[in-house]
Amino acid sequence: MKLLLIADGRSPITRRWIAMLKPLNYKLVLVSSYPCEPIDGLQKLYVLPLAFASQGGSQAGTGTKNIIKQMVSRFRPLAQRLRHLLGPWMLSGHVGEYLEILTSEKPDRVHAFRIPFEGMLAASTPPEYPLILSTWGNDFTLHASSTGRMETMTRKALRRADALMSDTQCDCQRAQQWGFDPQKPCLVVPGNGGTDVDELVVITRGIQHTDPPQVINPRGLRSYVRTDTFFKAIPLVLSKMPEVQFVCASMEGQPEAHNWVDLLGIQKNVRFLPYVSQPELWCEYAKSQVMVSNSTHDGSPNSLLEAMAIGCFPICGDIQSIHEWISDGENGLLVDPANPTTLSNAILQALENTELRSAAAKRNAQVIREKAGIEAARVKVKEFYERLV
Repeated sequence: MKLLLIADGRSPITRRWIAMLKPLNYKLVLVSSYPCEPIDGLQKLYVLPLAFASQGGSQAGTGTKNIIKQMVSRFRPLAQRLRHLLGPWMLSGHVGEYLEILTSEKPDRVHAFRIPFEGMLAASTPPEYPLILSTWGNDFTLHASSTGRMETMTRKALRRADALMSDTQCDCQRAQQWGFDPQKPCLVVPGNGGTDVDELVVITRGIQHTDPPQVINPRGLRSYVRTDTFFKAIPLVLSKMPEVQFVCASMEGQPEAHNWVDLLGIQKNVRFLPYVSQPELWCEYAKSQVMVSNSTHDGSPNSLLEAMAIGCFPICGDIQSIHEWISDGENGLLVDPANPTTLSNAILQALENTELRSAAAKRNAQVIREKAGIEAARVKVKEFYERLV
């Protein structure tokens, strides 16, 4: 079978999905929505920059222009608003190129990862090519209703789709409200194609929790993650436990993050990481007692699943999708993502309650193997691809 994937080739999620498919011996063609480095396992790689992608995005490690990256970092909400306003209108310039790729490659299936903007481009796929859409948490709650054009293009993509993959059950339900036919197939599977728990165990074996304790925020700076709440909670934690260290992934050199630390006077307790590889991030999870992800929109974050698999206690924003993984007070804690006091209390509770963290670690390792393990996901995805006619 030949699969044509439309996805962000820079993304670790895309790359993990391709790695998950590799044992199935499919012929894989990627149409990347951003310029990216070569990826092992692909038969061919095309680049169609969507919605300002030719100017570079906010993810590091992609060779983007420094000025653009600084502007995106400093004016993140404005940058997102511009993408919502202009991005859908810019897609028409790539439809002809996309159709030429289809004619040349003649795939058996087309699979677009997330609706904006990959799925919106894929809505132009001719009917002879079965189309699968994936949604990742914030496709509906954050992006779909942001502008009238985004809403129209979201509905168009869902009506065209022959099948849907979502990383949460609640997204399957939302998709139907946005126009996806409930009679068509829908599969709930992690967006990264599953977590290779054995790989994580091997890489992190022997790593001990740090002393003094460490709390990690792996989410970087995103418009739907309340990083401000996270930083404001740190002084509240330090007033009770002044030795705690906080690690912030993908925030090194980001003015927004450095400004918060300087404003709050917490430089001695905060360490910024650059953009790091997945294995390097896993090692930081293994050193940390607690992981914080206080998002306002999300699906099943890759960072959450990996932290759970490694035994790092999760504290997350109290939103619907996270309830599919976390039972508050049992295998994690859920908080108001806008409330620094609530977040600081949760961090203190987790750090002080060794029994809670130990019980959660055992339960979470089992949950990830059963619900999000890579082998189980591969079987489900293979069956889903191959039954779609």
